[in-house]
Amino acid sequence: MDLELFHRVLNVDSTSGKEGLLADLLAAELSGPGRKVEVFEVGDGTRNVLVSWGSPKVVFCTHLDTVPPYLPPLGMDQADGDNSGCTTEALSGSVKGRGTCDAKGQLFAMYEACKALEAKGYGGFGLLLLAGEETGSFGAKAFNAMMEGGDRAGIDEDAWIVVGEPTDNLMASAAKGTKSFEVTFSGAACHSGYPHHGQSAVMYFNDFVNALRSIVFPADPLLGETSWNIGKLSSDNPQNILSDRLTCRVYFRTTFESDQMVCNIMRNMAGEDAKLRFGRPKAQDGSDIVGKDVAPWQKAMSVTAYGGDSPSCFDVLPGFDAAPVAFGSDAPQLKCFAHKILCGPGSILVAHRDEEYILLSDIEQAVRNYVRIFEIIEKR
Repeated sequence: MDLELFHRVLNVDSTSGKEGLLADLLAAELSGPGRKVEVFEVGDGTRNVLVSWGSPKVVFCTHLDTVPPYLPPLGMDQADGDNSGCTTEALSGSVKGRGTCDAKGQLFAMYEACKALEAKGYGGFGLLLLAGEETGSFGAKAFNAMMEGGDRAGIDEDAWIVVGEPTDNLMASAAKGTKSFEVTFSGAACHSGYPHHGQSAVMYFNDFVNALRSIVFPADPLLGETSWNIGKLSSDNPQNILSDRLTCRVYFRTTFESDQMVCNIMRNMAGEDAKLRFGRPKAQDGSDIVGKDVAPWQKAMSVTAYGGDSPSCFDVLPGFDAAPVAFGSDAPQLKCFAHKILCGPGSILVAHRDEEYILLSDIEQAVRNYVRIFEIIEKR
């Protein structure tokens, strides 16, 4: 394995919005005889990169961006007189740092697989590197629009795409969907010693969270439970003044059973008109979350839907272990591909964490898996 290249890739800060630096590096590094390297502008200052060996019938694909903050790699220090660019620790174990697992480890494994296929004399495959996966799959959306617009970049009409994400080298049989909403609560500021003269946006938010927690989502036989998380929570009031405004994002991981239900519930909560159109969500005892009249927190609440992906099923090839996953990827946005596989080295449980790492043995297994995937598809 070309661990020196992995070292250089990991040392590039490609946190979302900065991944253009990595795109430029790889467009130069991955060029060579028998390869075609193309760079496509996404439209937001970032770039997608496609490396093709002939007309691809199988495209290996992962993303360039990583979640902030940037954390440099550990275990990949340059050894004097050693072109590997790795210490013995790295060669025998793991590499730590942002993106080692999600998704620079995917990128490296896929490129190593492409080199192995090239060495075997194969053609008809490609490596697609996309921008903006962590912030809305903007690179995938741009590439899909280009393909559906007629510019298929030489990719076969019936091509397979193999999307790299940390799945512990299993094939994902299905993945949860995502739905994102911005929620704003408007209150009335006043001196906190006299709270009855105002309305606290924070307390409205608290009522909303209690209502959301009381909802029972149906269990999905394949994808299990629906989950949600609140982020980007902001209320800038001083501690001695009631908050007149609070904003947040609510992010759902949806199943086949709950995907549309989530959208209906969020519209329902936003006020009387939406409640009448979409019906009332139910509490655990089967009663309405809100009564006949709209609750004060609902009157103070506005919701903006930011969309997301619906749950997806993926292709699983014979001989590979498979399991469903609870995370999103670029795969649902790549509608231009007839067949989709989702698999890659590393564990999602360490992705996005300060202690993110990947085992080099897992990368080696992924390389073997990707070569095997291509050879199975190539024989069909």
